[in-house]
Amino acid sequence: MLSPKRTKYRKYHRGRLRGKACRGNTVNFGNYALQALEPTWLTSRQIEATRRTITRYTRRGGKLWITIFPDKSITARALESRMGSGKGAVDYWVAVVKPGTILFELSGVSERLAKDAIKTASYKLPIKTKFIIKNN
Repeated sequence: MLSPKRTKYRKYHRGRLRGKACRGNTVNFGNYALQALEPTWLTSRQIEATRRTITRYTRRGGKLWITIFPDKSITARALESRMGSGKGAVDYWVAVVKPGTILFELSGVSERLAKDAIKTASYKLPIKTKFIIKNN
């Protein structure tokens, strides 16, 4: 599972998911990519499940880049705890994803294999996504 080694602060505010992605919205490394069409928080578990699906489908052929990283901590209160007594402990980590963000990039495989692998992997994600081919 992906998580940061260290952060400036342990706990973050929730924030808002407004607007489109200004950065991370172009295909830079591979020839094929998976692009988000909706705003969401992607957990490190969801990212790992998607990565495993792509690598298994391509039979570890080609090269895969994960272009998002879960660097925001999400806290949760202990069960049956009373109100007050501060913010809960860190429960898991998420990557903030806005519409247009490139999530995964793939190269070194045929277009058909890449499309099938990315389509299969997109079922692991809680958002609508789009398959993109880099235009050279």
